[in-house]
Parts: sequence; C-alpha cells; structure tokens
Amino acid sequence: MWLYKLFKSIFKKTPDRVNKTRYRPVKTTGFVAPQIDMELKSQLWAVGGGKGGVGKSLITVMLGASLTRWGKKVILVDADLGGSNLNLLTGIKYPRYTLIDFMQRKVENIEEIALNTPVENLKVICGADDILGIANPKNAQKIRLFNHLKHLKADIILLDLGAGTSYTTLDFFLFAPNRIILLSPQSTAMQNAYGFVKTCLLRKLTRAFRNDAECMKLINRCIDSGEDERIDTITKLKDAFTSLGKEQGSKLSACIKSLKMGLLINMVKEHKDINLGRSFITVANEYLTINPEYLGFIEYDKRVDKSINRMADFLKDGMGIITEMGFYDLASKIVKKMYKESLSLKSEVANSKLQNSTNTNNKITVNKV
Repeated sequence: MWLYKLFKSIFKKTPDRVNKTRYRPVKTTGFVAPQIDMELKSQLWAVGGGKGGVGKSLITVMLGASLTRWGKKVILVDADLGGSNLNLLTGIKYPRYTLIDFMQRKVENIEEIALNTPVENLKVICGADDILGIANPKNAQKIRLFNHLKHLKADIILLDLGAGTSYTTLDFFLFAPNRIILLSPQSTAMQNAYGFVKTCLLRKLTRAFRNDAECMKLINRCIDSGEDERIDTITKLKDAFTSLGKEQGSKLSACIKSLKMGLLINMVKEHKDINLGRSFITVANEYLTINPEYLGFIEYDKRVDKSINRMADFLKDGMGIITEMGFYDLASKIVKKMYKESLSLKSEVANSKLQNSTNTNNKITVNKV
C-alpha cells in the first residue's frame, strides 16, 4: 500500500511537467503506420520503457536466445537508431550490413542484412549510430522499413527500442502488436515508463482522431492546455468526449483498449522490488485507464554484469544462468501466447470463409428467385 501511495504522489504531479518539457506534444499529421497483417500478430514484439539503462538490449538478446530453445527462429532488430549496441552483445564487432544500408537503399531486401549470431536460429539486424540524422528517419523510410519487417522469415521478431519518447521510438512501439514495457526497481525508471506509456497513448489518439477537429481540441488539452482548462487524466478525457456524441466516445474507448502491453521488471534483487511493478499497473489503470499484463520479473545476477564484454560466449555457455534468472519462464509465456493467437487466427479465417460462403449462397438464391 505504501508503494502505491508513493507512486501515486509522484505520478499525480507528473502530467504538467512531463508534457511541457521532455515529452513534447505529438504531431497530428504526417506519419501513419501501415496495417499489421493477421499472420504477424503473434510474431512481432517490441521492448521499450522510456528510460535508458534499464536493460532493454540485454533483455532482448537473452530473451531471443531463450526462445530458440523452444525451437523458434528469432530475429533481433536493433531499433535504437542512433544508439545501437545489439551487434556487440551478439559478438559482431564490425557488421557487414546495418539497418542504415537498408534505409538508404544500398540493400533492397531486408533479409540480406539479417546476420547470423553464435546462437543457432538467432539472427540480428544491426543498427547504426555513426550516421548524422539516422535517429530521425523520414516517414517514407519508416513506412518502407515497417512493410519489410512484415516479410522477415522468422517465428518471432524482437524490436529493441531506444530510450526516450522520440516519434520514431513511439512509432516502432505502436507498430508492434505485442509490446513489453521494461522497468527496473527505481522511482526514476517508473516515472519515465509512465511518461512513455502516456505519450504512446497520446500519439495513438492523435493518429486516430487527426481528421476530427473537435476531438483534437480535447486531446490537445491533455498535451498542452494553453488557455483552456487542463485535462490531466484519461478518465476526464473520456468524460469530455461524451459531449461530442456516442460514436466519438466509443471510438476513444476502443482506441485506448487496443493499446495492450505487458510489464516486465528487470534487475530484481529483493522481493519488495516485484511490488513496484504491481503499483505501476495500479497507477496506469487509474490515470490512463490502461491495464498492462504482468509478465513477471528477471532477477539481478552479477555474473551477467561481468559477462557484458563477452556476451556472445555467455549466450552459448551461460544458458543455465539465463534460465535461472527467469528468461525460460518468460519465453514460455510468449510461446503460449503465440499458440493462442494462432488458434484465434485460424478461427477468424474459418469464420471469414464461412461468412463469404453464406453471402455467396444468398446471392445465388436471390438470382434464382
């Protein structure tokens, strides 16, 4: 209870400062992500969290290695544009190709830049951090990248996102059907993660309502109130939307509900650290009406710190340690979720075929009459 009160007091003071300083208002025009294919719904996962240093890259690499033990073909994508490091963590000091080669059309097929790692069935698409402007790609570059990610030959694609709330980071996170918010047991990480989730939500809402001026006025009052009264919680935004009509209110609720994500606590040293995650979920539910799924926690292990500079060897020889830390259980949850998504997809396809068959038979009957 005391943890909940602590974070409630932190987050209650957050919105004004968050939205007027570090987390800038999101644009209402411009980039619109391509639609996700049904087959990709269980494949694509993004690992984000707002704050740097919480272990996103290490989590991505070790989770990918753990998933290969379930017989899955995994591709890691270093989506931390401008601050990449997955190549070093997978033992590739000087990658032959990087994401910049694809984005600058030096390579047309993204499969060509997926490089093998020391772990069987684990490939990596390396990023680049030595090119001016790479951290802010053009909309056409992002759309092309997203479209090509859909055609990677893998059972699972893991996107390792950068820190902060740049438009590119938000767009990568929102593009992925499956999202993991990573936290470490510090109040600063919690606050940054909350700001990240809120800014993702606002980015999603501005996309959905970008052509509706009245709705955008209300959403902008969540971002920067200006002369109007501030809307500081999503619950208040929902109430304000009711004045615009039932259709807008329903669309808003559906948009918020579709922003699903899982919560993972990293570097857990004591049992009380686990409770920080549950407190975060409670606060996110109260202020953002979002209920992240609790995915579990990863225990801190000093052997990992000592192995950072030889992580490629650690991935081959240290799988027992990685399993002890909780990665095998996390991989198990992801595989089970994939199986459920697969069954759901088959059901949707079967229902669609049945509906089309029914419509065709009805047309034939009408024509005969």
